[in-house]
Amino acid sequence: MDSMTMLQTASALFALAALGGLAMAASRFFGHKHNPPSWLAMAHGLLAAAGLTLLIYAAFTVGVPWSAALAAVLFVVAAVLGVVLNLVYHLRDRLIPGGLTTLHAVLAVSAFVLLLWASFA
Repeated sequence: MDSMTMLQTASALFALAALGGLAMAASRFFGHKHNPPSWLAMAHGLLAAAGLTLLIYAAFTVGVPWSAALAAVLFVVAAVLGVVLNLVYHLRDRLIPGGLTTLHAVLAVSAFVLLLWASFA
């Protein structure tokens, strides 16, 4: 598989993960001010992890543009924050803090834009 196909597939996986992220953010900020359902958080994380794995694989095997490599770094930081949100707050039934959620989203969206630029420009 060539690098562009892998980047475009990773973009599609991240787009699906983003839909789950939007649903979770809506649940947290605009719903009844409660944490999103666990199944949605797991699906979001699984799709994002699949996209990140493919992106990193592409970077190490076939090479990717600098913007895709930077996107991978930002996605890793966003993933670490996502794990913190899940393990420290969500699984302990503590309300997920808005600041960390916003930081997680800003990093992920920034990385997604960079990845789209590398994939389709």
